[in-house]
This record gives sequence, structure tokens and C-alpha cells, in this order.
Amino acid sequence: MKPAFKTWAFYFGGDQPKVPWFERLRSAFGALIGLALVLALAKYLGDLNGINEWLITSLGASALIVFALPQSPMAQPWAVIAGNTLSALVGITLNHWIGDPLIAMPMAAALSILGMFCLRCLHPPAAAVALLVVSGHVLHYRFAFFPVLVDAALLVMAGAIYSNLTGKAYPNKPQ
Repeated sequence: MKPAFKTWAFYFGGDQPKVPWFERLRSAFGALIGLALVLALAKYLGDLNGINEWLITSLGASALIVFALPQSPMAQPWAVIAGNTLSALVGITLNHWIGDPLIAMPMAAALSILGMFCLRCLHPPAAAVALLVVSGHVLHYRFAFFPVLVDAALLVMAGAIYSNLTGKAYPNKPQ
């Protein structure tokens, strides 16, 4: 029989793999540099075009996956870019069709997940994009392309440059 401590420790992170400090710092510093560059570029592009929305908050979660888990299928460019963009499009469409956010929000997340499965672009933070769009009452399809698609593409580019400079292959190469 397992000691009670081991059983409970599992539920408090005991199932997480041990990660060397160098890798922890490499991932955190990459997210810092990558997000700073993405946000600065997106803000600049937004200012150029007179657009105030230049940031999607779920980008932080996407950065964790891209910089800390670059080999994950959910960190690959298609997953990050298509998953986020699809989810924004689903949320915006539901804002036009359904007036009640209590119905539209779970539907947006569920339909985004279904769409990501169908398009083979599963990216967990993208489901949050669908919720963000519905809760923010976003009605303009432009939002799916700027900031969502642009932010995701910039993050993938920053992730590719940083990962390859620090010895991690990203994106995955076809087998």
C-alpha cells in the first residue's frame, strides 16, 4: 500500500516531470523575450493602422506551450496560428447569432474544440480565445486576423528563432 503522502503528493504536482533549472530558465527567458517582441510589434502595427486591439491575453498561455514545450504537437505553428484564428472566428460568429453570452460562451469553446479537432490544430489556449471574443462582445471579423492571427504568427516566429538559437529544434520536422 502506498503511503498517504505519496498519494496526496500526486495531486499537488507529483506527476510533473523533473525539469533541470537551465531548461526552466531557458523557457521563462524565452517567453519573456518572445512576448515582449510580439507585443511591441503588435502594438506598433496597431498604432500604424489606428487599431486599439493589439493584444490577446491568451498569448501568455500560448507562450508557455511554445517556449516550454516546443516539441509538443500543440506548440507547432499550424496548431498555434490556426487554432487561435479558428477560435476567434467561431466566437465572433456566435456573437452575431446568439445574444446570450451564457449560451454563446460554452458553445464557442465547444465548437472551437470541435473545429480544432477537425482541422488538426489543437491548441488549448485557443479555446480561451473563443471565450475572450464572446465575453468581449467582439463583432468584427477583422479581430480574428489582427490581433489574433498576427499575434500568433509573431509568437511562432519568435519561438522558432529563440528555440533554435538555444539548442531546441522548433518547429518539429516531418518524419
